[in-house]
Amino acid sequence: MAVASIPDSPVAERWYRRHAALVRVTHWINAVCFTLLLMSGLQIFDAHPALYVGERSDFDHPAMSIRAHLSENGLVGETMIAGHSVDTTGVLGVSNEDGQIAQRAFPSWITIPSNQDLATGRRWHFFFAWLLVLNGLAYLAWGCASRHFGRDLLPSRVAFSHLGREVLEHLRLRFPRGAAARRYNVLQQLSYLLVVFVLFPLMILTGLTMSPGIDSAVPQLLTLFGGRQTARLLHFVAASSLLLFVIVHLVMVLVSGVLNNLRAMITGWYDLGKPRTPDVT
Repeated sequence: MAVASIPDSPVAERWYRRHAALVRVTHWINAVCFTLLLMSGLQIFDAHPALYVGERSDFDHPAMSIRAHLSENGLVGETMIAGHSVDTTGVLGVSNEDGQIAQRAFPSWITIPSNQDLATGRRWHFFFAWLLVLNGLAYLAWGCASRHFGRDLLPSRVAFSHLGREVLEHLRLRFPRGAAARRYNVLQQLSYLLVVFVLFPLMILTGLTMSPGIDSAVPQLLTLFGGRQTARLLHFVAASSLLLFVIVHLVMVLVSGVLNNLRAMITGWYDLGKPRTPDVT
């Protein structure tokens, strides 16, 4: 510890406290909540595997659906988006459930509970939805009080000018080391701002819009989203976009140094890499 306190020490230059304690705690709570919300949400979707635009369900013209139909070769799973259908037998619509072919939008291994039980799925979903909201409010309050959003996540004009270069560097799997790793790059900043201030609020508000009790108290939500069915569609899109973000995020964690990233999100300390020794001439 005494060595780390010396400013000119290589150890002090190498180790950087990247994440505050509250960020780490809320991150892991978010990870658990989102996983269980996704799995219970798919259980709810399975009860009526179709999405519509407007206030009412137009069964003949869904915007998106996952269904099964009987053909001469047996049950066929079909996913339809905006009038275009794809055979998804074995994955969506029709899947193998314990050795038997079952008609189900999403297979049992990815839903909570695994059996088709809408009531239990809704209880899981509502509990973790409110836990996610409370956790998000705690992070939001801390971010505002500590100026984390303006200081760390708001891209500067100079950062925007490097956007193209950052995209190329990420595609080449080249990640910053040393002093450059102390701050978020512009791609991280834009991604986190999108998640924190667009996708999560959209998912929460559209979820509230689907509640009859909330609609009676705040009918403006139905007007804002163009009806309960449109809110359900947007809820699905927001959740899918968050899932895509999580997948990309996990890939970046793996390819940029999984142990270093996990250490930073558990202990707060991030290894910037061994500093370069100056050339002696």
